[in-house]
Amino acid sequence: MRSSIITRDALLQACGVSFKKLSPLTQRHNPVMFVVWIGSALTTLMAISALFQQYWSEATFTAAISAWLWLTVFFANFAEALAEGRSKAQAESLKGMKQTRWAKKIEQPLETADYTSISAEALRKGDWVRVEAGDIIPCDGEVLIGGASVDESAITGESAPVIREAGGDFASVTGGTRILSDWLIVQCTVNPGETFIDRMITMVEGAKRRKTPNEIALSILLTSLTIIFVMATATLYPFSLWSGHPVGIVVLVALLVCLIPTTIGALLSAIGIAGMSRMLNANVIATSGRAVEAAGDVDVLLMDKTGTITFGHRQAAAFYPAQGISEEALAKAAQLASLADETPEGRSIVALAKQRFALAEQALSSLQATFIPFTAQTRMSGIAYAQTRIMKGATDAVRQYSQTQGGHFPEEVGVIADEVARRGETPLVVIDNQRVMGVVALKDIVKGGIKERFSQLRKMGIKTVMITGDNPLTAAAIAAEAGVDDFLAEATPEAKLALIRQYQSEGRMVAMTGDGTNDAPALAQADVAVAMNSGTQAAKEAGNMVDLDSNPTKLLEVVHIGKQMLMTRGSLTTFSIANDVAKYFAIIPAAFSVVYPQLAGLNIMHLHSPASAILSAVIFNALIIVALIPLALRGVRYKAVSAAALLRRNLWVYGLGGLILPFPGIKIIDLFLTSLGMV
Repeated sequence: MRSSIITRDALLQACGVSFKKLSPLTQRHNPVMFVVWIGSALTTLMAISALFQQYWSEATFTAAISAWLWLTVFFANFAEALAEGRSKAQAESLKGMKQTRWAKKIEQPLETADYTSISAEALRKGDWVRVEAGDIIPCDGEVLIGGASVDESAITGESAPVIREAGGDFASVTGGTRILSDWLIVQCTVNPGETFIDRMITMVEGAKRRKTPNEIALSILLTSLTIIFVMATATLYPFSLWSGHPVGIVVLVALLVCLIPTTIGALLSAIGIAGMSRMLNANVIATSGRAVEAAGDVDVLLMDKTGTITFGHRQAAAFYPAQGISEEALAKAAQLASLADETPEGRSIVALAKQRFALAEQALSSLQATFIPFTAQTRMSGIAYAQTRIMKGATDAVRQYSQTQGGHFPEEVGVIADEVARRGETPLVVIDNQRVMGVVALKDIVKGGIKERFSQLRKMGIKTVMITGDNPLTAAAIAAEAGVDDFLAEATPEAKLALIRQYQSEGRMVAMTGDGTNDAPALAQADVAVAMNSGTQAAKEAGNMVDLDSNPTKLLEVVHIGKQMLMTRGSLTTFSIANDVAKYFAIIPAAFSVVYPQLAGLNIMHLHSPASAILSAVIFNALIIVALIPLALRGVRYKAVSAAALLRRNLWVYGLGGLILPFPGIKIIDLFLTSLGMV
């Protein structure tokens, strides 16, 4: 779904759309550009009138002004069309996934049930389908039976397949994705036209129709400024009549267009659409521009520990032997107990023993061993062979097991286990028959660089809160290592919801990510709620964004994109207003020196003539829109600094730049026009 900012095809398509947008019915939705459109139409009529009356000099000047005013409107349309074109291309890509598909409908959710081939469009919510290797999943649904490798690259853009299986938080499947291996029995959870892809298409195509509260407020401001400048310009005409040197209507129209905030008026819509497009390029679907904008105002981030701050699976970090036991003996016993343990924790124990002591893995068949699986009752797993039984598990479970076997649980092993737990790690005690060998420390590894990212967020004034089901002791240790500002331990759905409401009652904007049904209430309450695409249907429906990559750390990128959009809008607004002020002081002295001779002394740029000053300003006013289109689409570069620092940078770069740039720009155009003898 990723695309470059500007391509040849996009330019050609945008040109065609820009001409269609010249309709007054389209322009009336943008008050600033509608004023420019009226001025363009008026000067066109005046140029035609002068031509018929054979006023050649006046007709040429008026036609030149009219042409550049039309170009100003065209360039504004072009910016919006480019942004819309990117969204439409993304929508067409999604529509390509909705080709006619066939479904293997079954009457009972059984592996052996016979199926009937029907069109996927005929499926209804609650229907059961069987999907096998090579099949396209025909509907959004929940896996009832089976497990399979699924290619979701058509949605996420990622080539690596994912596992979808019955039960847990990875049972949700999306219509349009392909089964690579094995099979699934899926229950459809939506009706045709309501699938995730349908919603994505609607969101993308509807991007241009939605305005956010900030956009509406800014539009009101720009409209107010336009009205003020219309009134100010209109008053110049009677004053010029009184002076005996009446100013032409064409000059007043050109002056008005140069003074109203045409730059930001032309780019405002494109900035908002491009913000949603950048979010989609990050593989995040936002339900509206409002959600993207809210991301820019976030000042509290709630993040799950697992998968966001940590890798999500514990890894063996160290061996702590009991008194009289060597570390190598403990490592060997732990490795044997983990040979058939296919969990990430079990594999990490085998790997650590091999790394520390070069212990080769023994084949279970050669030992004629029996694997003892983990159960919720025993809370242990291990291996039994010959007269040996090696087990590993929670401290309390091993203590109880040792006592039932008539053994002794050393007190120092309990002390070691407590110390491991205080560090935020998980202790696993290993016992060989009746002899307690020691403790294996499992550590939930904090992701590299995450502490630095949290530090950047802190500079932006954003508070980070880690949410975890761990006990407070473990949560505190991991929170300290990761560098988060606060944490919520032993989190329940009710606790998450209460915490979000507490922050919101303080006037703060809260963002959260989640994937489970138990996250749905909190996601629905959060201002920015990023649901994982791999998560449950309830989570996706509760959120106002969906991360197609199902990457919990994407929340940080979402906030960055939201703030970048707000900063882009603020920067270009600052530039536009400063630009208008500069043009006022640049062209008024030259343009009205005949009416008010006293202004000649303020003509510091020594523009060639009033006609040259007006035409140069109109040309500059149009060209600056073109120059800023790439910036509006790409976004202003955002740095993680405080709001005060951002404001200072805005004023210096875009405020001062907007004040200075018109002077050399208009002068260069004036020299060019003069050299060509056009004025």
